[in-house]
Amino acid sequence: MKDLLPGGEFEKQIRNSPATGYLLFGEEDYLKQHAVSVARSVLCPEPEFAAFNDIKVDALEFSPDVLLDSIMAYPMMADRKLITLTGLQPSAMSSSELSQLCEVLQALEEYDYNTLLLVVASDGLDPGYLPKRPSPVLSKLGETLVPVRFEKNTPAKLAAWVGRHFTHYGVSASGALCQKLIDYCGTGMYILASEIEKLCYYILSQGRKEATEADIEAVAVAVPEYDSFALTNALLQQKPDEALQVLQKLKSSRTDPVIIMAEIDRCFCELCYVCAMIRQGLTNREISSATNIHEFKINIYRKACSSIPPAKLRTILDRCSEADIALKSSVQTGYSAVERLICTF
Repeated sequence: MKDLLPGGEFEKQIRNSPATGYLLFGEEDYLKQHAVSVARSVLCPEPEFAAFNDIKVDALEFSPDVLLDSIMAYPMMADRKLITLTGLQPSAMSSSELSQLCEVLQALEEYDYNTLLLVVASDGLDPGYLPKRPSPVLSKLGETLVPVRFEKNTPAKLAAWVGRHFTHYGVSASGALCQKLIDYCGTGMYILASEIEKLCYYILSQGRKEATEADIEAVAVAVPEYDSFALTNALLQQKPDEALQVLQKLKSSRTDPVIIMAEIDRCFCELCYVCAMIRQGLTNREISSATNIHEFKINIYRKACSSIPPAKLRTILDRCSEADIALKSSVQTGYSAVERLICTF
């Protein structure tokens, strides 16, 4: 498998030394689409030749032969052409379908005037446990394509991005206001981009150039986020009432209780060995390097370690195991096992 490329490095490489093929995957779909736009502006700057040099293939029209024809065609009045392949879900493909796709992708070595982007939605590829244990599907695709991972932004990076987005439209926004917008509209970058654009047009139409909280409340649409992270965060803070409220929202959106329980299990298992490393005196950076857990998350675990004694943490792990067994057995089904677990905090 080729070396994993962080999403933030993609633009630099595509401008200086583009490879023949990339696999764009990860949680943040907005950043993938931005990467496609950058590649398009760099490799297909002449709109009159876009029909020849900017080839788009989606899942509805995809077949190995269609993709191979696109790869074999020569660029028009340019050194390279761009092929964007979207809509495929590699993790849902059969082994024969995946093998056929990979056979066609190998042709990129011969027809090296291409740059192909296989853009996979956040739920279309199981990455495995990166960087040490990539999934078999990712490893297979990574033999031909450079894997580019687009992760969710940390809270600090997301707030900085919001600020830059305001600046792009000629409007200033303080760091506190950027965080206020995130709290109000959620962390989805597509939603945030739309709300920022709407806010900026509203502010500029009034002859102002600085955003205020009143603007957010008057124009933006509140999109509260309730996900498994919000649930585990409430549990880490030992706030069962808040966790039950989040669970109710997850139930309303029909989130699979097995997925919810898996996230709780993962959270407290991570907390257990992070606490052990903290007691050994390791720094956040050392723990992150050893566990592949982001440092901002280790900070959250560090706070939880100070308030949850080791004996209580062992009890919580035992209860998680019991809830997991109850959920997956015929004795107890649905969300009741998770609800009972939350009520023990």
